Amino acid sequence: MRVAYVRSVQHDRDTISPEVAEVLILSRADVLALIGLDALVAAVAAAMADLSAGRASMPQRTAAVVREGTILGVMPSYLPSAGTLATKLVSLFPGNAGTDLPTHQALIAVFDPERGTPVAVMDGEHITATRTAACSALATTLLARQDAEVLAILGTGVQARSHAHAVTRVRGFREIRVAGRTVDAASAFAASLSIELGRTVTAAASFDQAVLGADVVCACTHSPDPVVRRSQLGPGAHVNSVGVNQAGREVDGETVRDALVVVEHRASALAPFPAGSNDLLWPIRDGLVGPEHVHAEIGELVGGTRPGRTDHEQLTLYKSVGVAVQDAAAAALVLDAARRRHVGTVVEL
Repeated sequence: MRVAYVRSVQHDRDTISPEVAEVLILSRADVLALIGLDALVAAVAAAMADLSAGRASMPQRTAAVVREGTILGVMPSYLPSAGTLATKLVSLFPGNAGTDLPTHQALIAVFDPERGTPVAVMDGEHITATRTAACSALATTLLARQDAEVLAILGTGVQARSHAHAVTRVRGFREIRVAGRTVDAASAFAASLSIELGRTVTAAASFDQAVLGADVVCACTHSPDPVVRRSQLGPGAHVNSVGVNQAGREVDGETVRDALVVVEHRASALAPFPAGSNDLLWPIRDGLVGPEHVHAEIGELVGGTRPGRTDHEQLTLYKSVGVAVQDAAAAALVLDAARRRHVGTVVEL
């Protein structure tokens, strides 16, 4: 649709016809077809290194609150290395759990970083899930023991599924367990994952049972109560925690206290909701640790400016809050692939 803007200057009327912006629209099916996990892991690694080195611009997430714990978040960023200026609008509606609707729904808008012109709008739901899992796979590569054999996935939603696909690509697990709010949900999830992964996935009777003896734990829940408890974690375990709940946390304070803690971005992780994480803020509030307990940003591990795991029995925790440069990196990959393969619908604004 072409739009002519009319303005009044004293008694004269001038018609201004700006250059028409052509915007590429990419549907969820388009995004699914265009994004690959291995390329995405490499892209988020580069984005996290850029963020830690100060080469990216990323304000903290802000949000309009619909009701407690239910928000519409705004996540802008500029990632020069990818030539990407983008913002994500993401809704978090925990009440959708157990329905046909996802808890996270999103759109990503991409702009020309030289002129500020909008160039693309794409579905962000799959990107949100996949870039989060890709960064957990990166954290697992950097922090988990090389001989990790048992994987526990806590949760049965979109994030849990994406983590199963991503994390199994970076370690040779001999056993995969899943746990959910109910045994029936876990059993159904295990059955579908077994088909998707082409290997046996078993359902645990509880979160505790899944975690006990696991070498890598991926916590992907909306639980207000800890599903990762220190008493169940063995020596040398690595935990990826990506869940968020304004009313609680999915990792107990003792786990945070005893772990080598790595985050995406210190300022974001330690900020109040909706940017930060109760998993870290509450142990600080309770005096178990101080802010300095955060050992490193994952970008510092990628860049080699901070060390990761230093011994076989060390407990490690990667706490993700989701940051906008990950979305920008993913959107850049999708947009590049769409242009090369002539995918999507062009509309005029």
